[in-house]
Amino acid sequence: MKKSVLAALLVAGITMAFTPKALAAEAKTLTGEGKCAKCALKETKECQNTVTVKEGDKSVTYYLVHNDVSKEFHENICKGAKKVKATGTVKEVAGKMQLTPTKIELVKD
Repeated sequence: MKKSVLAALLVAGITMAFTPKALAAEAKTLTGEGKCAKCALKETKECQNTVTVKEGDKSVTYYLVHNDVSKEFHENICKGAKKVKATGTVKEVAGKMQLTPTKIELVKD
């Protein structure tokens, strides 16, 4: 009985680990143009970091979640666009791509 319960839990764990939702939560690094969604893009009422990257033949804008990393970095891009590299977890929320950053840095030319 214990073996069958353990086997069922193991199968459930493996299944959950390979679902698309679990795969979407992996860390991703984006390199692109960092801008303020309020000041540069005129899309939000409050300042918010974004990173626009080329994916194939189109540009995709990732909106960065307001956390300590994002807030601390914001002064770098609020008044003008700069090339940035941001790492964090990505998910789609209300049709927009959202990145919860763990690290953001300016890219030096």
